[in-house]
Amino acid sequence: MAYRRLVVKVGTNVLAREDGLLDITSISQLVDQIATLKAMGVDVILVSSGAVGAGRSMMQVPEGLNKVVRRQVLSAIGQVRLMEIYRQLFANQQLFCAQVLATKEDFRDRQHYINMQNCFLALLRDRIVPVVNENDVVAVTELMFTDNDELAGLVAAMTNADGLVILSSVQGVFDGPPDDKESQVIPEIDPQDKKWQKVIQPSRSSFGRGGMHTKFRIAQKAAKVGIPTFIGDGRQANVLVDLVEGNFNGTRFTPQSELSNVKKWIAYNELPQKGAVYINQGAETVLRSSEKVSSLLPVGIVRIEGAFEKGDLLRILNEEGEGIGLGIAQYGLEKAEQYLGQQGKKALVHYDYLVID
Repeated sequence: MAYRRLVVKVGTNVLAREDGLLDITSISQLVDQIATLKAMGVDVILVSSGAVGAGRSMMQVPEGLNKVVRRQVLSAIGQVRLMEIYRQLFANQQLFCAQVLATKEDFRDRQHYINMQNCFLALLRDRIVPVVNENDVVAVTELMFTDNDELAGLVAAMTNADGLVILSSVQGVFDGPPDDKESQVIPEIDPQDKKWQKVIQPSRSSFGRGGMHTKFRIAQKAAKVGIPTFIGDGRQANVLVDLVEGNFNGTRFTPQSELSNVKKWIAYNELPQKGAVYINQGAETVLRSSEKVSSLLPVGIVRIEGAFEKGDLLRILNEEGEGIGLGIAQYGLEKAEQYLGQQGKKALVHYDYLVID
C-alpha cells in the first residue's frame, strides 16, 4: 500500500550503545531514512526515547533520590541534548524538527486531544518532523505511559496514521525464544488471534521500561482500530525505506476495519467510566453484527449502574457481566432510567460514538 503518514517509535536500545551512551551513528542513520521518506511524500512523526539515557551520560544523579524524581532530573537534562542532536541532523537534510512532550492527561480530555491533533497536523503541513517523547519532567506515576510504545499508539490513532512502526533491538515477534536458533520471526499476525501471546518472552529491554509484551499489546490494539502496525529491528539498514517499498523484514499486524477518529479516541481512552450499562442477548447480537451498524437503544438495556451525565463515557456489558465495548452517553442517568427497556426511545449511545470490542 502507499503510505502517506507513518508514526515511527524508536526505542532506547536502538539509540544507545551497550554502555548506555547515545549512539550518534544510529541516530544519524534514522534521520537519513526519515529524510528519504519525506522526499518520497511520506509524513513522519517520530516518537523517540533516549532523553533519560542522554541525561545519564551527562551527569551522575545522587543516590537515594526517589525513582520518579531521578527520572525527572535525568530527562530534564537529557531532553535538551537529545533534541539538539536531532536538530543538527535534520538541519543537514534541510528539514526542521519540533519537540512535542506529552503525558497521558493530554489524551484524556477530548478538547485537549483535538488541540494536540491540530498541532500535529499544522506541523506536518510544512517541512517539519515532530519528535515526540513522554514529558518525564512533569509526569508522576499515574500520568506515566507504560513506555513510549503506548505513546506511539496513541499518536498514531490521534493523527490517523497509515502505519505504526515500532523499532527495537529485535527483528520482530518470534515464535519461540529470540536467542533460540530454531525460533523464526512471525511475518504476519492477526490481532484477533490470541495464540501468539503465549510465545512472547516476559523480559524487557536493557535501558527502556517496556518489552515485547508491551509492544505486542500496543501493536494488537492499533491494528484492531485499523492501523497497520510493524515491529522491526531499528538497527537494520534502511528498515523504514524497505517498509515503504514493500520489503519489510519483521512482523506486521494485519489491520482490522478502520475506525473514525472519535472512535479511536474512545477505544484508547483511559478515563474512568462514569456508568455501566448491561444489555440483553438480543442487543449484544445486534451490536456485534457485521451486516449493519446499530446504536445502543434503551429497549436492549436491562440494568444501569453508576451516575453519569450527557457526554460521559459508559462501559457496556452483557448479561454475564463481560465488557463488550465503550460509548459516550447522549443523555444522563435520569432519562436513561426513565427509558430503560422501552421501544421507540432515543439511543443512549449513538453508533458514531460506540466502540465494540
